[in-house]
Amino acid sequence: MSTPVAPSFARARALVEAAGGTFVAHGTTGSTNADLLRDAPGLPDGSVVVTLDQTAGRGRLDRSWVAPAGETLAASVLVRAALEPRDRGWLPLVAGAAVRDAVVRALAGQDGDQHQDGAQLQDGAQHEDGAQHRAAEPQVRADPAEQRVLVKWPNDVLVDGRKVSGVLCQVAEDGSVVVGVGVNTTIPAEALPTPTATSLLVAGVTEPATTLADAVLADLWTGLQEAVSGLAAGGAAADAVRAHVRAVCGTVGQRVRLELPDGSSVEADATGIDDDGRITIRDRSGVPRGVAVGDVTHLRYA
Repeated sequence: MSTPVAPSFARARALVEAAGGTFVAHGTTGSTNADLLRDAPGLPDGSVVVTLDQTAGRGRLDRSWVAPAGETLAASVLVRAALEPRDRGWLPLVAGAAVRDAVVRALAGQDGDQHQDGAQLQDGAQHEDGAQHRAAEPQVRADPAEQRVLVKWPNDVLVDGRKVSGVLCQVAEDGSVVVGVGVNTTIPAEALPTPTATSLLVAGVTEPATTLADAVLADLWTGLQEAVSGLAAGGAAADAVRAHVRAVCGTVGQRVRLELPDGSSVEADATGIDDDGRITIRDRSGVPRGVAVGDVTHLRYA
């Protein structure tokens, strides 16, 4: 059997190489994280390894990541920024937010023509009705894609409450961090790995797999670079990055079940994300605390 040919990823490749990074696209590979972890010492910041056919991917808590060939984006990005220890702990969260924003753009793009047509019709009606209406303040509408896509703490990305993406961060031998991302792009509904999973295709995106994967990778890479730069800059820039993560985290305000590393679990209300990136909860007895590591279930989707 011949090895699949890797797509060109023209848009993402151009961004990475323009910034001085190395871009490697595989037709197939076991794990993009493993590849980048192995080669990290000789690679510059922002370098990428990507494939549409990952055969041995892993997720958080050492779970396997099921990735049908050609229908799932698997990408890993190298981060070398000089971050304070606390800000390094925010990397998984900002990575999840960057993926979430890329998914929002992919979904919003499907409605672009409709939005433009609607705007033209509204403008035409204003012109017919006269100058008084043209001078009126425009009506602000919430973007439906923004409302559909949220992060489940710390970094799973949900569309309509179902998982479309996961993130796994690992530290390389030289201290750099590999940010691994998996995004279900064109998996049809009947082939989804679990009832709680979804894909961009199921969510309504109709672009071809290679075009879609390139666009998502380019957007998430750009978002991650901007967020890491903000964290490294500190001050107001870092505060803005953390504020964005909090704003797009759909876990905050939910009743959740947290499965903890020691095997115990707790039902609680998620109240926020603290400055260390921990989810803050209030349990049924009203006791507040922060949790650094745990597997979260939003109980309204359980």
